[in-house]
Amino acid sequence: MLPDHWHLTQDVDDFLDRAGDFLRSRPALHNTPLTDIEKLRIRRPDAHGPVTAVFGRLETGGTVHAVFYLTSRGRLGVTPLSAERTDALAAHLAGLGHSPANVIADADTAASFADAWQRRTGAASALFWRTHLYRLGTLTPPRPHPEGAGRVAGGAEREHVVSWCREFCVDVGEQPSIDLIDAGSWDHSRFGDRHFTLWETPDGAPVSMAAATSVIGGMVRIDPVYTPALHRGRGYAAAVTAAASAAALASGATDVVLFTDPGNSTSNALYQRLGYVRVGDFAGYRFSSSAPEAA
Repeated sequence: MLPDHWHLTQDVDDFLDRAGDFLRSRPALHNTPLTDIEKLRIRRPDAHGPVTAVFGRLETGGTVHAVFYLTSRGRLGVTPLSAERTDALAAHLAGLGHSPANVIADADTAASFADAWQRRTGAASALFWRTHLYRLGTLTPPRPHPEGAGRVAGGAEREHVVSWCREFCVDVGEQPSIDLIDAGSWDHSRFGDRHFTLWETPDGAPVSMAAATSVIGGMVRIDPVYTPALHRGRGYAAAVTAAASAAALASGATDVVLFTDPGNSTSNALYQRLGYVRVGDFAGYRFSSSAPEAA
């Protein structure tokens, strides 16, 4: 596959006109590109201004086979590619002088790109993220069901939600989000556009939360799910996840997905009991600083 099959643009509207159907064709698998690109589209400087990101589509004969996007902060997102096409993409980006700080994709594509990027540029890579992707099949309420009920978090709970999101980030080591929250840039964090569901005990005390993206291409992603240590082990996480999942279905989602830590057997088993089915593995690699060589 030759590099010139990749069509690059900074016009997000034109990109979505040409590649949107491809992204929406597999909303579960493409959940991260769908949400990331929508966020880039919404947050451009003004309604008609440019987006400081690069978008690419692999197209032959009028058919789009894959896409990538590279943000101004160096995040490279890629839909599944063969090893040959991944190498061609690395060559193309290096030849154009682009220098991604990291890549996030399905596990095979991410590993192939990391290897290809090192061959092309000498930039070493380090795995920083591994996850399982689950898609909801038939929602099954948790048994036993804890007392209480789920409800949508309102504006009055903003401080509460922000605090719990920060605690979640501390637990998982998500320093960039901690920095944004501490700097007062909640709206620019990955949580700023989420819809939060709280689980409350019968006396009205919130004990757990689950967040969800808006419906994009028929897809909603549940992320994060968090229960403070004081309230764990009582079934609240399962209950609030089920409540948020039901709300996503009610909002029109056809694909409800979530990511899990492969090392957390408890959460993986919990989501499977709720009806989530594992559909793939994803990974992220961070690159050392190294200027790309000319192609």
